[in-house]
Amino acid sequence: MYLFIPQQHRIIFLFFLVLNLFSTCIEAKEKIPSKEKITFLAKEACQYMKDDKFEKSLVKSRIALHYAIAIKDDDLIATIYNTIGANFDEMSEFDKAFFYYNVGLVYANKTKNYQLRNWLCNNLGNIYCFDKKQYEKGIFYYKKALEYSTKIKDSSQIVFIKLNITWAYFDIGRFNNGYPYLQFINKHHKKHGDNSTIVALNMLNGMYYGHKMEREKASLFFENAIRLGNKGQEKSDLSFSHLEYSKFLLKNGQYQKAYENLATYNTISAELNNEEKIKKVNVAGINLELDQYKREINNIEAKYQTSQQVLIERQYKNKQISVIIIASLILIIILFYFFFQNTRLKQYNKLKDIQSKIQENIINASINGQETERKKIASFLHDNISALLSSAGLHLTVFTSQNQTPPDEIVKTKVLLKEAHDKVRDLSHELMPTLLARFGLFYALEDLCEKNSNSAIDFIYTSTLPTKIRYNEDFEMKMYFIVSELLNNITKHSQAKKGTVTIHEHNESIHIHIHDNGKGFDTDKFEIIEGFGLNQTRSRINNLQGNLTINSKLNSGTSVSILVPVVH
Repeated sequence: MYLFIPQQHRIIFLFFLVLNLFSTCIEAKEKIPSKEKITFLAKEACQYMKDDKFEKSLVKSRIALHYAIAIKDDDLIATIYNTIGANFDEMSEFDKAFFYYNVGLVYANKTKNYQLRNWLCNNLGNIYCFDKKQYEKGIFYYKKALEYSTKIKDSSQIVFIKLNITWAYFDIGRFNNGYPYLQFINKHHKKHGDNSTIVALNMLNGMYYGHKMEREKASLFFENAIRLGNKGQEKSDLSFSHLEYSKFLLKNGQYQKAYENLATYNTISAELNNEEKIKKVNVAGINLELDQYKREINNIEAKYQTSQQVLIERQYKNKQISVIIIASLILIIILFYFFFQNTRLKQYNKLKDIQSKIQENIINASINGQETERKKIASFLHDNISALLSSAGLHLTVFTSQNQTPPDEIVKTKVLLKEAHDKVRDLSHELMPTLLARFGLFYALEDLCEKNSNSAIDFIYTSTLPTKIRYNEDFEMKMYFIVSELLNNITKHSQAKKGTVTIHEHNESIHIHIHDNGKGFDTDKFEIIEGFGLNQTRSRINNLQGNLTINSKLNSGTSVSILVPVVH
């Protein structure tokens, strides 16, 4: 809302404004804080990260990084990049963490801070081994970290890194390579080790003696690892101890005990996964994505303020000009005022367009996040949970085959495991349809029409395109869920008895026409009745650079046309 000022009052106001500007000088240069203050900011960011306040830590890190780059302090820059990477590491955003650790290492290599190089190399080794499963690269970085910790003679860090190297070698079955490191840890852990690694150390000893078929020693170490893990806080190491112990027991024919340890591993892993999800939910990730858009708006406002500052400085430099020049300047300012009002209006409209784009990007980010989570969850259910249930069922089958009259509890357990396996499989297919992944969009849409048809409504699918045509996987998934949402709306709201889905391709664009003979609605009131589901559909199509057209009349059905450029 703008305040209206009469024209003659505006001129008087501008006259006094000019006189005031001649006697005022404003400094607009950014003040860079001292290195001590920037270091304090970096430490604050690190503390926030340790307190699981990841969003605050990232915001504080960005501020500290801006100033560290301004003073060209490679040590500080590398330290802050390590903190940023550690934040994303804690949030299980390993690709982002990997990127920032690498950038940090580039700056750390310009310094003589071997401890910082040690941290960054060790963190990169963790990601390569535990996330990317690229053990050779992970071991390379672990050995670089070991080299740096040896240079600074950090005994506790040497023990810690050698434990990581041992674990990496044992994970890929290279026990002979890992055993010298294990010997060193066993010898020096009591003096230089940490209580947080005692569970992992016992587990690694159990793995080694299990490999050497020394069953009593292996069992003793595994059980000691589990006992210490239950007392301490290292839930992740405890879960791996149960898993490795179950493998050892299974190899030695102790199926019941192996199953119990595997079940405990699954329980602890589920708890850890839930804790990770809670961490992610507590961090308003969408706010971090919006920071970029907020910065764009701030940049526009900063440019606007800078243009004002340039004008003020020019006016200050001309404060000794005569009254005649002042009068001429007033006239110029009056003209500039009207130009400025016009420019401001244009900038306001530009800001409104950016804010509208932000809203659409928020919806698209949310949709993309949902679809990504669908794929992740479906993959996890299929590749992990389903496999574990199948493995458990297989163990029970082996047990029942060895016992001609197995207990009723075993038989019932087999039935329950099969039922759980079927439900997990169905849920996985519901999150990410198998037909879509294996055979493509057109097989999946034809199947979707068939599944949505029932005694109340019949969906007819027609396509001029061969069903074997495949597009980009992400494109196919987005188009599938768009059509699925529209068919769902017809089923819920239209009261139609018949629906049609027609597909053809023209000029590298796919055209999907969906029609129903339901009750329809008044398109003049469409903006009023439009729900969040249609907003999502429209945003999805806009994100694909496509068009959505809806034609409907009361009691005459509804037609929806979608035209989207194909992504091969």
